Amino acid sequence: MKKSGITGEARRVLTLEAAAVMNARKNLGADFECAVDMIMKCKGKVVVSGIGKSGIIGQKISATMSSTGTPSVFLHSTEAAHGDMGIVSRDDVAIVISHSGETGEVTGILPALKRLGIPLIAITGKKTSTLAKNASCVLDASVTKEACPMNLAPTASTTVQLAIGDALAVVLLKLKGFKKEDFAMFHPGGSLGKKLILKVKDMMHTGAEVPVVSGDATLQKGLLEMTKKRFGCTAVVNPHGAMTGIFTDGDLRRLLETDGNPYGMKMKQVMTKKPRTIKSEDLAIHALNVMQRHSITVLIVQDRDGKPEGIIHMHDILKSGVV
Repeated sequence: MKKSGITGEARRVLTLEAAAVMNARKNLGADFECAVDMIMKCKGKVVVSGIGKSGIIGQKISATMSSTGTPSVFLHSTEAAHGDMGIVSRDDVAIVISHSGETGEVTGILPALKRLGIPLIAITGKKTSTLAKNASCVLDASVTKEACPMNLAPTASTTVQLAIGDALAVVLLKLKGFKKEDFAMFHPGGSLGKKLILKVKDMMHTGAEVPVVSGDATLQKGLLEMTKKRFGCTAVVNPHGAMTGIFTDGDLRRLLETDGNPYGMKMKQVMTKKPRTIKSEDLAIHALNVMQRHSITVLIVQDRDGKPEGIIHMHDILKSGVV
C-alpha cells in the first residue's frame, strides 16, 4: 500500500464498521427486550462466555456491566469444560458470544448450562446456529462483511458484538437508576471516582496544623504563625473563635507597598475580610475549582459555627489523584 492510501484505507474500515453497527441498530427488537428483562429479573450474576476475539469482547462486556451496577463475571468457554463451570450458579443468567454460533468450545458448554437451568442469551451472527437454537434470546450481531480485506479477521463482527454489549449495559444502568455516586463507589482508585467521592475532610489539615491568630494580635505575631505553619496565610478570628478574615503573603506584599513599617498593626486592621472558604463536606474537586477560579492556592475550612476547623492546599488535592 502506498503512503497516500493509508488514510483512505482507515476511513474505509471505519465506514464499514459504522455501517455494521447501524445495521445492528435496525435489528434490535423483541429479543433485546427479552434479554434486558431476563437480566433485570436475575437474582445472581451475569456470566459472559466466549472464546478467541469474541471472548475478549465478552471480557469487556462483563467488566462494563460490573462497573455499572450489573454484577458479572467472564467465563472462558474452554476453561468452563475443565472445572471453571463451578462459577455458575442456578440464579445466574448466561450471555454466550460467538459469531458463527458453532465454535466447538462454545457449543460444548450449552448442555451444562441447560442442566443447571440457566437462562441463555446469545450474541451471534448466525440466527440459525446451534448457539442461537439453544438460547432464549438471540441478539443479532450479523455483518455483511468484515473490515478485513480478506473477509477473515474478526473486525466488523466484534465491533457489533461490543456495541450490543454496551447497549445492554447502558439500558440496564438506566433501568436500575444507577447514579454517578454509584459509579464512583465502583471506581475508587480512578480519578473519576475520586472526583465523586473524595471530600475536603479526607485531606484537609486540622488541629495544630491550622494557622490561626486573634484579630487583636499584631501583624508580627501573625507573620510568625504563617511562618510556623507554612501555608502562606493565617485565619483571623474574633474572641469567640469565629473567622473574621484571612491574611496572606499577597496581603503582606501589598501592605508593604503602602506602609513601610506595619508590624505593630493589628491583624483585624490588615486582614482581608470575607475570604473564600470551604466546608469539610464539600468535594475536593469543588475546592480545586474554587482555587482555580479565584487564583488562590489555599482555602480555610469553616465549621457550622464559622470557626476554622481545617485548611486545604492545592497541592493536597493534586497529590490525591483527583486530577
